[in-house]
Amino acid sequence: MADTFRPPVTVAITGASGAQYGLRLIDALVATDHEVWVMISKAAHLVIATETEAELPARPERLSAALGERSGARPGQIRCFGREDWMAPVASGSGASSAMVICPCSTGTLSAVACGASNNLIERAADVALKERRRLILVPRETPLSAIHLQHMLELSRLGAVVLPAAPGFYHQPQTLDDLIDFIVARILNQLGIEHRLMPRWGE
Repeated sequence: MADTFRPPVTVAITGASGAQYGLRLIDALVATDHEVWVMISKAAHLVIATETEAELPARPERLSAALGERSGARPGQIRCFGREDWMAPVASGSGASSAMVICPCSTGTLSAVACGASNNLIERAADVALKERRRLILVPRETPLSAIHLQHMLELSRLGAVVLPAAPGFYHQPQTLDDLIDFIVARILNQLGIEHRLMPRWGE
């Protein structure tokens, strides 16, 4: 039953390169027994098809089943919402509280969230997280960064969001691509206060 899961975490995957980070984050949250609320933008579906071998349907109910199968989730552990599902709990401050991670976060989404655009459910959910002072983590994957991108990151940081660029370190001597992906996912989980075994902390 859903009430046996740990508190939900919202994961939004947008159209920046680095879809592997978002998909791995969902797997890691499932493994730590959290309920996971998922939103995937139209552009992100194209990126996922380009960068990975995952075949993910667009319809929320089918997407929930597909993500659940690939991550080994329990029934009801993953809930997916459409781009204009305004009745989703993340669409309102009076809904159930949830930390939110946009991973990866496109610069377009970064701009929209910084400006409070709320043109789709991902942007609205981020707006809710900011106004309710909930944990909001954005994982941009872009280079180089223009002054516009940097201004938006600074504004979001001032508003209380965490800007966590997808820039993996190498001091853990990664051997595989998965090691680099896990580096970023581990940092996200650290920011969420979620225990994990993806990689040791510094000094361990």
